[in-house]
Amino acid sequence: MAARQTPVRVYLLRLPVATHTKLTVTSIFSAIGGSLRRHPRRITTSLAVLLLGTGVTAFGVAPLAPDAANLPVRQVLEAVEPLSPRVVQSQLDALADFRFNLFRTESTRSSDTAASLLKRLNLDDAAADAFLRSDANAQLILKGLPGKNVTVEASENQQLLKLSMRWATDDDQVFQRLVIERTSAAGGRLFTSRIETAPYTRSAQLASATVQTSLFAAIDSAGIPDEVGEQVAEIFSTNIDFRRALRKGDRFNVVYETLQADGETMRTGRILSAEFAHGGKTHQAMWFQPPGQDAAGAPLKGGYYTMNGQSLRRAFLSAPVEFSRISSGFSMRFHPVMQTWRAHNGTDFAAPAGTPARTVGDGTVEFAGVQNGYGNVVFIKHRNNFETVYAHLSTINVQVGQTVSQGQTIGLVGSTGWATGPHLHFEVRVNGVQHDPATIAQQSDVVPVPPAAQAHFKQLANSFKNQLQAAATINQTQAE
Repeated sequence: MAARQTPVRVYLLRLPVATHTKLTVTSIFSAIGGSLRRHPRRITTSLAVLLLGTGVTAFGVAPLAPDAANLPVRQVLEAVEPLSPRVVQSQLDALADFRFNLFRTESTRSSDTAASLLKRLNLDDAAADAFLRSDANAQLILKGLPGKNVTVEASENQQLLKLSMRWATDDDQVFQRLVIERTSAAGGRLFTSRIETAPYTRSAQLASATVQTSLFAAIDSAGIPDEVGEQVAEIFSTNIDFRRALRKGDRFNVVYETLQADGETMRTGRILSAEFAHGGKTHQAMWFQPPGQDAAGAPLKGGYYTMNGQSLRRAFLSAPVEFSRISSGFSMRFHPVMQTWRAHNGTDFAAPAGTPARTVGDGTVEFAGVQNGYGNVVFIKHRNNFETVYAHLSTINVQVGQTVSQGQTIGLVGSTGWATGPHLHFEVRVNGVQHDPATIAQQSDVVPVPPAAQAHFKQLANSFKNQLQAAATINQTQAE
């Protein structure tokens, strides 16, 4: 049955145009508006049908485009001049002579031999194996602690071309690098080795952490090196008791140096700036070394200052060892050896044997040797009739009459004399009378930034403030 067709009425717009009168846009739209007012539904229906018909027409016209297969094809012939046999042969020879080198890195293991290390590096080189076992420099690879990163450059047939390994030294300015290379000298040694010294590349790292249980637990959870935590505790030790007074929610932001050797991070440098929020108060510090020289011609000492220019370096450090536990304070106690109650006129710092013991202030060594229950002990004379004592040392590294600087290692922690275990017994005496070391450290003098360096200091302080604000966003991002 044929579909019923709906009749469509078409309405014409009659425009009143007088003879010899020009149509204007205004007159046209006025006529259209009048018709819409008189027949709104009819005009709307007509426009809809018109648009629909236009769409259908467009749909039907589109496939009428010419088929690509029927388009004319024109063939173009181009003469190509062949390469001469000599040119072709030279290119083939170049490809045959092309060699590529491979680079690999592995960490040494405690069970490694030269052969097992080379095997993990995917090298099959008996000559290199023999050289690593016989050369004195090469034997440094497997000596000492494991975990050294060894980088090799190898040929496509798995032969060693070059090997390098880096390690840190006591000098925080330079590192050492072992280099082993294959030689091309006929009749000579197949490999050569040398040890080079090169400067570190320094870069700044931002970090932030919040204390939940302890300072070092916060550092571990934030992936911050332990050395940074030790420095934080050292910098703010005169204002915050990190052993007893930390609270959940205390936070710190820090900017610190990393020392890199050939792109590999070798060690952590000093803290450049830091802030610690504790007990509703924020403590800030920045490293600054005033330009110029002292009376002896040596560069002026650098140190940590508050952002307003007050030195955090006091005349005496709060502890003769880096961050450690106080096992016995300045008070009455039951003596573990004498088995009696008696005054303990010093502070005992529990630390593993061999931990460096450092002088808390500048001074001169007055005594260095063995003395009664102190065992190996060092007495250092400071200005204003101050004297410090460092007892139970396993090793003494200074001599009587030697001048020492604050922070200098004077010996190693031990258990000589009347000691039940390794620790450092530390005393501060003023005019021969013992005083609480913690109180003396807090009351010792501070030194402001020299007037001549104030402008340079303020410029650096503004830069460090911006960096600490950036570090704080790390903590906020992690919390979100």
